Amino acid sequence: MSNSFSTRSTLNCNGKDYEIYRLPALEKDVSTLPYSLKVLLENLLRFEDDKTVTRDDIEALVNWDPNAAPSQEIAYRPARVLMQDFTGVPAVVDLAAMRDAMKALGGDPEKINPLQPAELVIDHSIQIDSFGRKDSMDVNARIEYQRNQERYAFLKWGQKAFSNFKVVPPDTGIVHQVNLEYLARVVFAQKNDGVLQAYPDTLVGTDSHTTMINGLGVLGWGVGGIEAEAAMLGQPVSMLIPQVVGFKLNGELPEGATATDLVLLVVEMLRAHGVVGKFVEFFGDGLDHLSLADRATLANMAPEYGATCGIFPIDEETLNYLRLSGRSEEQIALTEAYAREQGMFRVKGQAGATYTSVVELELADVVPSLAGPKRPQDRVPLSDSKRMFNEALTAMKAEHKLVSQPASGSINGQDFELGDGAVVIASITSCTNTSNPSVMLGAGLVARKAAAKGLKVKPWVKTSLAPGSQVVTEYLNQAGLMGDLETLGFHVIGYGCATCIGNSGPLPEPVSKAIADGNLSACSVLSGNRNFEGRVHAEVRMNYLASPPLVVAYAIAGTM
Repeated sequence: MSNSFSTRSTLNCNGKDYEIYRLPALEKDVSTLPYSLKVLLENLLRFEDDKTVTRDDIEALVNWDPNAAPSQEIAYRPARVLMQDFTGVPAVVDLAAMRDAMKALGGDPEKINPLQPAELVIDHSIQIDSFGRKDSMDVNARIEYQRNQERYAFLKWGQKAFSNFKVVPPDTGIVHQVNLEYLARVVFAQKNDGVLQAYPDTLVGTDSHTTMINGLGVLGWGVGGIEAEAAMLGQPVSMLIPQVVGFKLNGELPEGATATDLVLLVVEMLRAHGVVGKFVEFFGDGLDHLSLADRATLANMAPEYGATCGIFPIDEETLNYLRLSGRSEEQIALTEAYAREQGMFRVKGQAGATYTSVVELELADVVPSLAGPKRPQDRVPLSDSKRMFNEALTAMKAEHKLVSQPASGSINGQDFELGDGAVVIASITSCTNTSNPSVMLGAGLVARKAAAKGLKVKPWVKTSLAPGSQVVTEYLNQAGLMGDLETLGFHVIGYGCATCIGNSGPLPEPVSKAIADGNLSACSVLSGNRNFEGRVHAEVRMNYLASPPLVVAYAIAGTM
């Protein structure tokens, strides 16, 4: 590799020497470059080869004009590839086919392997066939394995056959939470061509919400299967140097407001601002009051606010999370030393970088909210939710010329009558929220208070709890809140995307019949990230995104 800017250097940490490409060694001061562009700049310096990465490419990034329309194409090489089972299986099939082709040509098929670390998490196949029972998870897992036996056997073979390829088995957790808790390195330490190097953890993923890892200071976003496969085989991702929008957060969240409420407001604001094709970077003193889980929630919904990524810098909170999640002290020390050396470590009171534009929010202005009935950016303040729901219902019925009437049924000896606005699905689900202790414990506390007052979930509501990882179940159990959630029917149904990607499973037959008989506009309330009509369930027309505590509350109310 070339080193025309003379940035190749050595970092000593943990008694080891790591080769790094020092940004402060550049002739031009890049300290005010956005964090995300510093990561890209290091990537270009490390892979400068006068072919795919040239001196001109690097100079274009060093001299980045925040106000210029993107025009300079660069070759970005992510450090690893992250996949989920729906979109990842075809990539593994292609690798297997390449081995067959190599064998047919008389070569050694064992030489066909991913050149970059590739990790696949099985989380998209769990469906909620059973709910509201202690054994729901076991029942759903058994059905899942029956449906996917051939796929899972193939992936198990792939993990054994290919080097540089790992598979996280079903019912472990949602891919993005597993990435956050376990897979992410933040700073890589790896031998390349016999030289021990340290460099930023970067990735592309075959799922749009790969951006959740941006909350940990790791640059990554979702791409198509072909792009991910190319990256896995060592090919660069072609991209334009992007514009970067700074999002300044001031103060702290008021009591009663959650990270979910915050992200729904951020989605609304950034949709209005316009960030499609741009990077978003969070900064400001508000970061001092946001936990890593809160940051991950904000980063997760980058696709919903339209950005390529929504990233936070590395700081003390990053290190605290690495320690909390069991990373080694050696890894934590390297992360801090490397980030400080490169000018990538945020300290309190630090001035913001230079951005294309800046959006600003006082966290004290965040209020409890939902979003719906069919777009994540359509925020609904809880205080005005009934009026706004009725307006949305009236508009939808007029647009589609819908005529409905109440319909009745009976479940387990309980008679019920449904009308428009009946909540038939209440699901604590999705990578966005089920990985955040504050909102998950909040849901448990709401359930405890409700159970103590003798409140119950309405019989027509299909309830479910699909945690982001087994860690969530562990702390709910240790806090004594799992029993309270189960009292209201929120039993763990499995670990995966579930309702958020439409794997809601069938509604109880009497509920399904009542919806059809009355031609009703039924609703779901879920702690997910997408709510397009028909996505959650084919029989549910209106879908609202909400925090886990509000999901519990609406399950009890049974109506919007």
